Amino acid sequence: MDLSAYLSAHLALILGACLLDASFGDPVYRLHPIRLIGAWSLAWERRFFDLGWTGRLAGIGHWLIVVGGALLAWWLGHVALARLHPSAGFLWDLFLAYSLLCTRDLIDHGARVLRALEDLPRARQALSQLVGRDTAQLDRGGVVRATIESLSENLTDGVLTPLWALCLWGLPGLILVKAVSSLDSMVGYRNQRYARFGWAAARSDDLVHWLPARLSVPLIAAAAALLGEHAGSTVRTALRDHARLPSPNSGWSEAAFAGALRVRLVGPIRYGGVLLSETYIGDPRWRADLDARDLRRALRLVLVSSILALILGLALASWGCAIRG
Repeated sequence: MDLSAYLSAHLALILGACLLDASFGDPVYRLHPIRLIGAWSLAWERRFFDLGWTGRLAGIGHWLIVVGGALLAWWLGHVALARLHPSAGFLWDLFLAYSLLCTRDLIDHGARVLRALEDLPRARQALSQLVGRDTAQLDRGGVVRATIESLSENLTDGVLTPLWALCLWGLPGLILVKAVSSLDSMVGYRNQRYARFGWAAARSDDLVHWLPARLSVPLIAAAAALLGEHAGSTVRTALRDHARLPSPNSGWSEAAFAGALRVRLVGPIRYGGVLLSETYIGDPRWRADLDARDLRRALRLVLVSSILALILGLALASWGCAIRG
């Protein structure tokens, strides 16, 4: 395939997957790739622990099996279908890429919380689909803060990193980062069971999101400028407050959102009834008692940031193809 044909097919894959995601949202079906990766990971985790292999080296082996298995499953399906007809191989890639992008799903989750805000118990229930923390005692302002926090964090993890991986490295890049994120969500915990075994999953997740997390700041600032929000305080707040959160990556986009909207985010966080943090990000003079208007602004910021990310991703895809050529 010459460079022109490869670039056309690559751009068609990116745009097709994004259009399907925007039109229909995340598809729900039994053999969804994320479900299969999760089941594959759990099966091998149990086998390793049954053998008493629970250290870092075992975790690296588990990582290689899960990520390698995901890539191998894609490749075998692609080769088999492409032999039947080239279009079949492309449609296989397109459906997998569509299944692994989740921008529409993220916005829909935030919109469900927004629609439920007048009914606080229902809003807390909708929020619980987005976050793992306790939500039962949150007031309306706390629900909005937690929703915006989750939207801003997932903008990096769920939108920017997967999209740019697809644009730069094609479907294998997208599969790799989604497999890594799935592994981190399953074994990347600092507890007695996973502190050593989940080390590879946690560190690789930090690595794949490292650059997108930092690039999210100028992206969010550009989106804020287009929306008439606060581009200057986006950058200042991100530089000042990103380290207030324990994650090496999530603080960048969360602090950027706080600056763009000029609100305070995060606040008291409880898991299992235990208060783990009372940290706020954002200027102390800004509001922390947020409402539906603030959540609407945040959703618009996610949408415009995602559109700008796609434009940048298409430019990266074209540049990457030119470099390979």
